[in-house]
Amino acid sequence: MNEDDVDVMVANVSFEPGCRNNWHKHVGGYQILLVTEGEGWYQEDGQAARKLTAGDVVVTKDGVKHWHGATKNSWFNHVAITAGEGEWLEPVDDEHYNALEG
Repeated sequence: MNEDDVDVMVANVSFEPGCRNNWHKHVGGYQILLVTEGEGWYQEDGQAARKLTAGDVVVTKDGVKHWHGATKNSWFNHVAITAGEGEWLEPVDDEHYNALEG
């Protein structure tokens, strides 16, 4: 079903262990993550990484640079509700990711 007056994308996203996306922003919108399974990480630029598990909810405001993905040893699944345009930035480097505990 396509609703012309609803401007969001909904996706069921699965990350294999060790997989993460690049730093990115949602411009002119937001992103809501509903964690459904596994263990993952969420981090906003300049903040400590937050470990996520099933039942956690993350709200990312317009223009906030962030990344998310699986821990090293667990699959990670979430539903992403996203509005606005994605602006993809640099990768989360291995040194930064590998320094996270869990």
